[in-house]
Amino acid sequence: MNPSTAPLTLYTADTPNGLKVSLYLHEASLAYRQVNVDLSAGEQKRPEFLRMNPNGKIPVIVDHERDLTLFESGAILTYLAQKTGVLQPMTQAKALAVDQWLHFQIGGIGPILGQLWWFIHASRTGNREAIERYCKESLRLMGVVEARLAQSAYLATDEYSIADIAAFAWLRTHHELALDVTPFPHMRRWLAQIEARPAVQSAIVANRGQASLRQA
Repeated sequence: MNPSTAPLTLYTADTPNGLKVSLYLHEASLAYRQVNVDLSAGEQKRPEFLRMNPNGKIPVIVDHERDLTLFESGAILTYLAQKTGVLQPMTQAKALAVDQWLHFQIGGIGPILGQLWWFIHASRTGNREAIERYCKESLRLMGVVEARLAQSAYLATDEYSIADIAAFAWLRTHHELALDVTPFPHMRRWLAQIEARPAVQSAIVANRGQASLRQA
C-alpha cells in the first residue's frame, strides 16, 4: 500500500502513550501510516502539530475516511474499538467495566509512573522525596492491578480489551523505574501473556520508529 493512501495516520513517539495506539492498530490489523514525532526536537510544539492537538502531545490519529482528527490516547482507543468492533465488548456491563479500568490507567497509572520516570531520568535535582512518593504510589497501583488479576484473566473482564492495552503499555516499563514486581505474580503473568502476542511484539517494534506503514 502507498503510505499516502492509508486510511489512518498515526503521529507517535516511543512512549507508553504512543505505544497504546500502535498496539490497538496491530491487534485490529488496521492499515496506517506512521509519522514519528521527534519530542526532543520539540516537533510536538510546532504550529502544524498544535493544529491537530492544542495540548502539544502525542499520540494523534487522523481518520482520513471520516475526515476526523483525534488526540488523547484513551479517546483514540475508545474511538477505534467502537468503529471497528475489535476488542469491543458486546454487553453494556462489560463495556462499562472496560471504560472504568481504562480511566483507572488514564487517571492513575499513567500520571504516577510518568512522574516517577521524570524524577528518575529527567530531573537534575535528584528529589529523593518525590521519587519515594511516586515509587510508593506506583507500587500501590500495582497492588490494585494484582488484586484484580487474581480474580480475572484480564483487567476489565475475562477477555483482552483496550483497558489491558492501556495499562500494559505503562506497566511494562517497571524495569526502567526500578520497581520490584516480585510481589505481583498475577500482574507478571498478565504482562508476559500480553507481551507474547504477535501483534504486541510487532507494535512495540513499529512504535520505536522502525516501521512507517502497517499493512493490513
